[in-house]
Amino acid sequence: MELSNVCQEILKNSLDLKAGEIFLIVTDDAKKSLAEALYRAGQTLGAETLLMVMKERKKSGEEPPRAIAAALAESDAAVCITEFSLTHTKARKQAVASGTRLATMPGITEDMFLEGAITANYSEVKILTEHVTGLLDRGRRVTIEKEGHQLAFSIEERKGVPSTGVYIHPGESGNLPSGEAFIAPVEGTASGEILVDGSVVGVGKMRSALLLTVENGRLIKAEGEGAEQLLNILGTGPGRSVAEFGIGTNRRARITGNVLEDEKVYGTVHIAFGSNLTFGGTVEAGVHIDCVFKNPDVRIDGRKVLEDGKLVSGSEEL
Repeated sequence: MELSNVCQEILKNSLDLKAGEIFLIVTDDAKKSLAEALYRAGQTLGAETLLMVMKERKKSGEEPPRAIAAALAESDAAVCITEFSLTHTKARKQAVASGTRLATMPGITEDMFLEGAITANYSEVKILTEHVTGLLDRGRRVTIEKEGHQLAFSIEERKGVPSTGVYIHPGESGNLPSGEAFIAPVEGTASGEILVDGSVVGVGKMRSALLLTVENGRLIKAEGEGAEQLLNILGTGPGRSVAEFGIGTNRRARITGNVLEDEKVYGTVHIAFGSNLTFGGTVEAGVHIDCVFKNPDVRIDGRKVLEDGKLVSGSEEL
């Protein structure tokens, strides 16, 4: 499909954009050309389409300017197509609380518009994502195992969040492309090791594994490819807090080095560090960095729900 047709399909199928609605696109110089394609698609569909271009943020989780935050909250639907993610910002949280249907597309490329995760059947993605979200909702403790390394943490009284790729009701939001269920681990409860072999925000696709050591909910050591870069991005304060646990649910997604798609890959899970205030946690760090790894075993309350990255229910693979 041509890019213009893809953009129209995204706006119709994922945001249910209608003629006459106020539709805002937030972008930066790095993603302006793709944002303009969405702008033209919004106009074609008859929406009152607005395009706001801001200075590129320095890292994922950094807030946009106040004027953009205010405009997001006044829109019927919005897309944030930026180099760094606005997903875990107060601006996004305030917008959805005001009823905006909102999709974030951090780091997306033209290739990702035309291939991979964006081409998934989102009705199927929605069903699988909501199933996994239910597992998280009912859980109290998670254990992740990979190649002899183990990380465990509490999710008690936390709610899972489905990112289905379908945001058609007021206040619904998530990534596009999409396909993950995620949750904020209870602060201070995570301890153990993570072997990251997929990708890391700010580092890219991994050529060799990165070993992360966590104690009492904080990253205390990183060894391997990208270790110094990751620690520098996170800083020494709240940025090192374990913020998120997520499970990919999109069978069309690929490991590309761009976490927007990588964290959606079926067969992967991810741990993020930094802010989680926007989805049920208590940490505000001004940074949110995802670390994706492939084919782990995952247990929730002692029951195996992923085996070698594959979702299982009893003895049946999903």
